[in-house]
Amino acid sequence: MPEARVIRLRPEDEEPPIPPSSSASWEDQVAGGLEFLRRRLTGDYETDEFGFDPDLTDHVLLPLLRPLFSRWFRVETHGVEHVPDTGGGLVVANHSGTLPIDALMTTVALHDDHPARRRLRLLGADLVFELPFVGTVSRKMGTTLACNEDAERLLTGGELVGVFPEGFKGIGKPFRERYTLQRFGRGGFVTAALRTGAPIIPCAIVGAEETYPMIGNAKTIARLLGLPYFPITPTFPALGPLGLLPLPSKWLIAFGEPIETASYGPAAAEDPMLVFNLTDQVRETIQQSLYQLLLQRKSVFG
Repeated sequence: MPEARVIRLRPEDEEPPIPPSSSASWEDQVAGGLEFLRRRLTGDYETDEFGFDPDLTDHVLLPLLRPLFSRWFRVETHGVEHVPDTGGGLVVANHSGTLPIDALMTTVALHDDHPARRRLRLLGADLVFELPFVGTVSRKMGTTLACNEDAERLLTGGELVGVFPEGFKGIGKPFRERYTLQRFGRGGFVTAALRTGAPIIPCAIVGAEETYPMIGNAKTIARLLGLPYFPITPTFPALGPLGLLPLPSKWLIAFGEPIETASYGPAAAEDPMLVFNLTDQVRETIQQSLYQLLLQRKSVFG
């Protein structure tokens, strides 16, 4: 397989692709598919220094996720006008659902529902890149290691970066603690925003908690497999592979007003009290947004 060329992508110069229309003729779809195969076989596609492959993302990965987004979870997106059309920005969201489907749905929401079709560059935990296949696909989709160095490089390059500060504490929490935010770590995402002057956009996600309701944790199995937890849900492992099918909960994703950081200056990243206060402000904003969205949602599966 020929190697792709590696380039440094600049989002403001990139012409965002439009998702394929369901009304496109079958001849156009076949022609598009053949052209995609030609590019893959000849290496006529590009990746950036993080491994992001926009050609594969637009023509394979996003189309695979769209049925989940529009038909299974019936995601409603609110507040996309708060996400800037160009330039760097840090989207900070709550994390839940046993598996990180919420990160994928947020990626689709920003690409398909935002007027500028923004790409969300996710920050992933070490475990993501240690998993066979998952790590490779994540890189191809634009995910990179959750460290300040990579986050700052992306933000400086004008990218929209997605971070889920709760980490495994969020997606691995029991169902009885649903929609209650866990600790936001040490505020590393705030220091990255301060050093680059990027706005912080709070994001609240309702619906992920019910996809795989975690009613137990097989800790012994988790230790043997080297996982942070091994979930027990009403359908898994009792129903075997069928239990991996997420429940069709109703999702709402809301982006809040940006919290600007440029006025503080890069040196403010060294002020622990400011970092703590901004971290707490973002966390409280997301928590209040979750309460409001839960009141708006008519029913869990409605």
